Amino acid sequence: MNKRIPALVAAFALLTTVAAAQDKASQKFIVEAIEGNYAEVQMGELAERNGQIPEVKSFGQTLITDHGAAVLKAQEAASSVGVEAPPGGPNAKQKADYDKMAKLNGAAFDKAFAEHMVKDHKKDIAAYQKASRKQDAVGQYAQSTLPTLQKHLQNSQSLQKRTTTKR
Repeated sequence: MNKRIPALVAAFALLTTVAAAQDKASQKFIVEAIEGNYAEVQMGELAERNGQIPEVKSFGQTLITDHGAAVLKAQEAASSVGVEAPPGGPNAKQKADYDKMAKLNGAAFDKAFAEHMVKDHKKDIAAYQKASRKQDAVGQYAQSTLPTLQKHLQNSQSLQKRTTTKR
């Protein structure tokens, strides 16, 4: 029986290491998700101000509503996986993207906004699909948010077609 104890200790240590790695991956994803949701809310506000066509302004409102709600859900998931201080806004790259977009308005803004939204939502969907396989609150959050992101991608692709063909 004493010979089994080292094997049990080793197995427990391995499981603990795997669980810690999974927690770190969940924490990293959810922090990035919170930053991304804040960035989308800000981009939505910018679309309402700087957009020219009604569809861009309307999509901006959709982003504000949907990603505003997603921030709250993501913060709950972050708390459940041990993120003690979730971010309170977008990351530096997202702020730089915003600053670049804020210099545009009218048709130029509409086109750049649509392109940015397509690219951003494609990247987000890939990350959320991966995270949705996790068996924790982060996985549940990712899984429940995916349909909204997919709808946003469809909307932004439609906007992109409209802004590139209209001259």
